[in-house]
Amino acid sequence: MTILYEDNHIIIVNKASGEIVQGDKTGDKPLSEIVKEYLKEKYNKPGNVFCGVTHRLDRPTTGIVVFAKTSKALSRLNEMFRYDKVDKIYWAIVKNSPPNHEDTLIHWLKKNERNNKSTAFDNEKQGTKKAVMHYKIIGASENYFLLEVDLETGRHHQARTQLAKIGSPIKGDLKYGAKRSNADGSISLHARAISFIHPVSDTKIEVTAPVPEDNLWQSFEQ
Repeated sequence: MTILYEDNHIIIVNKASGEIVQGDKTGDKPLSEIVKEYLKEKYNKPGNVFCGVTHRLDRPTTGIVVFAKTSKALSRLNEMFRYDKVDKIYWAIVKNSPPNHEDTLIHWLKKNERNNKSTAFDNEKQGTKKAVMHYKIIGASENYFLLEVDLETGRHHQARTQLAKIGSPIKGDLKYGAKRSNADGSISLHARAISFIHPVSDTKIEVTAPVPEDNLWQSFEQ
């Protein structure tokens, strides 16, 4: 676990692929528990340690996750995420170039609970939610393209679903149409940067997460 920022009210970490943010049916130890153990040891705290989950990242995704260290910060951050008052930038590596160098994608997404997958439609249908995403190509290698993705809405698997819909599934994302998996089971989607007004101090917080230690990712960050 790599800590990117910490103060009295919040702690921001760089999540590795395979880690889960919050406990689920797998029973694997979630990142929230790892953060609790870190806080308990660092501050020598007796009893239970508070660590509130403010948002989630998919298990195979890497990058920034914000946790709250106080209940006051948690309630305010939850509200900020709910009303899109947090700016998040993702980086995504794709094999197929999108049709345009930069664009705004508008789709209607429907989540299937049975297979934990979303489907994107061009028009509104019953049970769908509007999804708005901006992307631009910011890098290219011999075989891949690096996209900067700004999600205006926060839908289930939004970037994965919308990029697949335009024929540019994220590298390694078998669920959404990638031809082959990544060796470590990750998908090449990284929560790169976040900025928001601190829920207690009202100061501007801006954090950037280093990309995974993978040759392709590293070549794009340089």
